[in-house]
Amino acid sequence: MAIAGTDIRKSDGAGKSSRPGVRVGVLGLQGDFAKHVEMLEQVPDVSVSVVRTPEEIEQCDGLVLPGGESTTVGKLMARYGVDEAIRAGVSRGMAVFGTCTGMILLAKEIEGSDQHRLGLMDITVRRNAFGRQVDSFETDLLIKDICSQSPVRAVFIRAPYVTNVGQDVEILAALETGEVVMVRQGNCIAAAFHPELTHDIRVHGWFVELTRAAVASYSG
Repeated sequence: MAIAGTDIRKSDGAGKSSRPGVRVGVLGLQGDFAKHVEMLEQVPDVSVSVVRTPEEIEQCDGLVLPGGESTTVGKLMARYGVDEAIRAGVSRGMAVFGTCTGMILLAKEIEGSDQHRLGLMDITVRRNAFGRQVDSFETDLLIKDICSQSPVRAVFIRAPYVTNVGQDVEILAALETGEVVMVRQGNCIAAAFHPELTHDIRVHGWFVELTRAAVASYSG
């Protein structure tokens, strides 16, 4: 497996990024990381790169954990020391946004599974909670702090949801049927859906602003 990171920042032709600002990495071990990159590249004042090593993660102000296969990603994170780098990053103030598989990996508890996880959020999740691939669906979703009036289109593919939250966890979004599908604890965000599979950059833009605020906080 190739481990070298791939820098995909736009360049002004003189070796300098034309997108200065906070540094957001997208974990590229497995999954749909390229789509997250495309969305983040549309947000002003952010440098985006695919990251695969602890050394690359150490350079990030924010990190996106994309969808994929949670068991596989968990094993790869442990094999290459990426899990410890992420935990260390969160300890120093790095913001993390996990989608679908990322939500599972951020959870402290996974129903019916002892698979490797980061355990950074005091939540319990249920894997494949809505069914198999054929049960994938889309819905309009209102998200606290992002879109209280105009919903985003949320895409759910073999998605988990949160079955229990700790007292320090804030619920950002739930379906009309009650399932909790987006939560926040400090600088860690977890979503059961795939915001990268739409043309709406509001969720990614909000995460960049959260990252920017985190940088200002630990820099100060």
